[in-house]
Amino acid sequence: MNDFFLKNNSDFTPFSLQHLLVVFCCFTLGTLLITWAKKQSIKKQDRIGNIFAFSISLMVVFGTYINVIKDGYHAETDLPLHLCNFMALLLPFISVSKKHIYYEVLLFLILAGTMHSLITPTEYSFLNFAFFRYWYVHAGLIAFMMYATFVYKMRPTLKSVFKAFIGMQAYMLLMFVVNSFLGSNYFYTNRKPNGATLLDVFGDWPNYIFIVELIVIPYFLILYLPFYLTRKKV
Repeated sequence: MNDFFLKNNSDFTPFSLQHLLVVFCCFTLGTLLITWAKKQSIKKQDRIGNIFAFSISLMVVFGTYINVIKDGYHAETDLPLHLCNFMALLLPFISVSKKHIYYEVLLFLILAGTMHSLITPTEYSFLNFAFFRYWYVHAGLIAFMMYATFVYKMRPTLKSVFKAFIGMQAYMLLMFVVNSFLGSNYFYTNRKPNGATLLDVFGDWPNYIFIVELIVIPYFLILYLPFYLTRKKV
């Protein structure tokens, strides 16, 4: 059982009925959690949000630990510095402090980046720890930001788009420095991920970096549009 649960496999098939069912299950569970939490007291909503946020962060920490004990420590691959893992570590700061700046920055980065991780997953394991870690963290990031929006009643503004863009630049510069020292590829600043992703449309390195920089603000604005159109309804 342990061998099956911890051993990597390639039993997951992207863009298949299997993939669709996994996404559907994640969406359904996230929606049920938010719907149920909205009916609870504020104190209980805070407790649920904290448990949810910390569980996602701890999943990243535990996953890093599992990788280390399985394969040995490799700083260029095993640090939780890819964008989704890095943001997962920051979720408790939103849940505990409820500072709007944290919400603003992470909301757009998660909707823009993590959403594509569900559409074009880079983890092909199925029903083992790597599978549950990948989907719990990535789907959990989106579900938590929706939790913060509909349960904590936090909302982005137009300024949030530009704050998120600045936050992304700061993170990318940090990863450039880290990658130069470690020879790593966090945030894919040195090369594209191995699996098929949207970055494949944007050409080879460094073209895809420049293209992403050009389209990120318009993309953030598109993501902001539903919040703008429903600003008086939530």
